[in-house]
Amino acid sequence: MRATVFVNGMIRDAAAAVIPVFDHGFLYGEGIYETLRTYGRAPFLFARHMRRLRRSASLMALDVPFSDDELLAHTRTTLEAHGGAAEAYIRILLTRGVGELTYNPNATPVPSLVIIVKDFPAPAERTFTEGIRVSLVKIRRNHPAALNPAIKSNNLLNNALAMQEALRHGAEEALMQNQAGELVECSQSNFFIVRGGRAMTPPLDAGLLPGITREFVLELAAELGVPAGDARLTPADLATADEAFITGTTREVTPVVRVDDQMIGAGTPGPVSLQLLDLLRKRSRQEIV
Repeated sequence: MRATVFVNGMIRDAAAAVIPVFDHGFLYGEGIYETLRTYGRAPFLFARHMRRLRRSASLMALDVPFSDDELLAHTRTTLEAHGGAAEAYIRILLTRGVGELTYNPNATPVPSLVIIVKDFPAPAERTFTEGIRVSLVKIRRNHPAALNPAIKSNNLLNNALAMQEALRHGAEEALMQNQAGELVECSQSNFFIVRGGRAMTPPLDAGLLPGITREFVLELAAELGVPAGDARLTPADLATADEAFITGTTREVTPVVRVDDQMIGAGTPGPVSLQLLDLLRKRSRQEIV
């Protein structure tokens, strides 16, 4: 794997980048992260991602001892060290830090900062032109009272198990429900359906991560004059959807044409999905830093 990694001020290639085994991000999953991508070799929606990073940190009482400008400077330095002309995938991780084997945060006074940069693995173009199949999995999303999905946590076992189930079903994403049986989100993206020209996505209080691309797409929909907003959705809504799509940093707006054996609409990418994808790509050159 060709990657360049910043670890607490030191930049190394992937093989040489290390973090102590007593880091609580490794021991307990106590950490947060943000995934970004570049357009024109510049990070997309950086300020929004940092706003969410700080929100995640506050929900687990994790100090962020860096300003946004400092985090951007470290990210740019790592990008420059990585080199190349390809667009980049960026992952910024902040952990509780190194300390004794205890849950007491006083044992880890200095957080660890890791920034991973690698060439962006662009999805196959057919995922946008033909759409993808997702699977409605049995793994339920963490209950907010147990592990709040609003924390973009390094502890991704819930998501990983859901995605592994979807892969066994031959799908490209896992669609998850909350404890009440409502649709909430996918393992790595947010979920929308379109019915009667209106784009609908589960509300944040259903128990999901507030996606940066989800937020941006709702703004793009308003710009296009497409009615869009939150709506409580259940698996029964899939049968009456005209379109469906997922949103995410690495997937942009990806049409969903099947959920398991259930065809969505005509089984082809719909006009609202494609309009939003087109506008997102146009705006991507204007919302970089």
